[in-house]
Amino acid sequence: MGGDSSNTREGSVATGRGGARVLSVVNQKGGCGKTTTTVNLAGALSVEGARVLVIDIDPQAHATLALGIDPDELSESLLELLSDPHGPKDLQQILIQASSGIDLAPASLALSALEHGVSFKQTTARTGRLKSLIDSLPHLYDFVLVDCPPALNLLTLNALRASTDVIVPLEASFFAVDGVQKLLEAIGHLEERIGRSLNARVLPTLFDARTRYARETLRDIRALFNEQCFETVIRQNVKLQEAARHGLPIHYYAPSTPGAEDYASAALEVATGRPPDLSNRNPLMQNGEIKAVPEREVLIQFQDERAGDVRVAGDFNGWVPDKNVASHVEVKGPSRILTKILRLAPGTYQYRCVIDGEWCIDPGNPDSVAGPMGHPNSVLHVR
Repeated sequence: MGGDSSNTREGSVATGRGGARVLSVVNQKGGCGKTTTTVNLAGALSVEGARVLVIDIDPQAHATLALGIDPDELSESLLELLSDPHGPKDLQQILIQASSGIDLAPASLALSALEHGVSFKQTTARTGRLKSLIDSLPHLYDFVLVDCPPALNLLTLNALRASTDVIVPLEASFFAVDGVQKLLEAIGHLEERIGRSLNARVLPTLFDARTRYARETLRDIRALFNEQCFETVIRQNVKLQEAARHGLPIHYYAPSTPGAEDYASAALEVATGRPPDLSNRNPLMQNGEIKAVPEREVLIQFQDERAGDVRVAGDFNGWVPDKNVASHVEVKGPSRILTKILRLAPGTYQYRCVIDGEWCIDPGNPDSVAGPMGHPNSVLHVR
């Protein structure tokens, strides 16, 4: 392994069919990193060139504040657009440019007037208002991130109806897991009502690897939610709070910190959760078709007694960790050698390791290049 490669994915991160992907960040429990996730995913996507709209639908207006906007100084917010079905229908009239690549539809405390006495019996007209506003936008954005209130109420239902994806930030604790199970069940009921899947995924947050409790809880979270769980884990990092206090995403405030690295990895999972684009990296193309070439068995080895769970993701498997990858463990005295086994056609590939939930380059491979989300990727040459 090793060497140079110029085969990086070209252009901006992926968008949904027909326009922007709409991702609601939802959890009925407060203090789980919901607003932090919304703002910093927006930052991670925008630094890669994606056009991002943040919609703050939480009456606490924390996302608005975390992007440097004082809601008390605004003359218009989402309230005017959501409260009156016969009122203004143009979301663009309230948008604010929060930073380079990020626009904001701000919240106000007055949104709380819409929250009370709401259940699943609400009419489609009331719960479909936000979707109508987003659908009426011209194709300006690649991603729309919606920061929801800590409750399954009318505002959250509006966000869910508008969404293509749902991200559920989950802190590593037993009671938080119980609440998320109930939330996913409620989302399942909503999916039945609207007749489509919302692609809900759980993002572990506030993780402190120094504690045994956190490590055991993370293991349980992965076992419980399985492929619904992000591989990325958001570690506790005080710089994330500092960035919010300064009204900036972490990538603009402290781009070299663990918080920035973690949200860059989460954004990579959001943006590249799709089959690899073989035409960008396979040199064996003729007239747009891949030549039939024999695959080779490729081995990637790890020897680190401290690592518990090790997975591999790259452009050869759509950046889905350990998809189409076999594993073999060999114990030699005090040493444990983990081998990842891939079958690949000749070419140059980019990949990363996921070691105990943390995305990183291969510690045994000195070859790396800048990846599509700004972090380094390891390079693998198959001759």
